[in-house]
Amino acid sequence: MSNSQHQHTQEGGRQASGSNRWSQRWMWIVWPAFLVAAVLEMVVFALVDPGDLHWFGQPVTLSREAVYTLAFFVFWGATMVSSALTTLLAMSAFEVNRCPVPPDQRPDSCAGNRPCD
Repeated sequence: MSNSQHQHTQEGGRQASGSNRWSQRWMWIVWPAFLVAAVLEMVVFALVDPGDLHWFGQPVTLSREAVYTLAFFVFWGATMVSSALTTLLAMSAFEVNRCPVPPDQRPDSCAGNRPCD
């Protein structure tokens, strides 16, 4: 295997593992948020009738199904923000601060090229 093919294979492997890492993190955010949004939807609408809702003093003119759908996406969005914040806070300092450019491809002016003191 030539050097350029070997380098390409290594880069492809690095890219796949990085891509896999982010897709895994994305699932850590989206899936729990989806489950919590579904539970919130059931709890809220077990107690609240969408036909009785008012918005700024006016009755909501949306159908029940539209209210259920809109509420679910609002719950899902809010719980995704919560899960994303938890995932961000769980990242190590190395993960947050590391340079995504491989060392041999960094420009000379890159701070990652200077020795640590």
